[in-house]
Amino acid sequence: MNLARVLGTVVSTRKEPSLEGLKLLLLGQVDAERKLTGSTVVAADAVGAGIGEYVLYATGSSARQTALTDKRPCDAVVMAIVDSWEIGGLELYKKGHDD
Repeated sequence: MNLARVLGTVVSTRKEPSLEGLKLLLLGQVDAERKLTGSTVVAADAVGAGIGEYVLYATGSSARQTALTDKRPCDAVVMAIVDSWEIGGLELYKKGHDD
């Protein structure tokens, strides 16, 4: 799993029919201190994430193991919206506080 921030959405009017109905998000991978690493990815949204939220996403064959992405040509999927994280007892992020 990878940690990222939702940067925006991706719209595609022409696509493989099995991708119809999928919401696509543009994600910026972040480090533990919430700094963008420079890596971006387009991922199918399986959980209803919104712009600015921190999420966990999976890539590769794991991306096709959600109910929404099963048997679809997806290489990345958002599978969780992050509420908080801490390292060594120090809370580095809590949703709704200093987003």
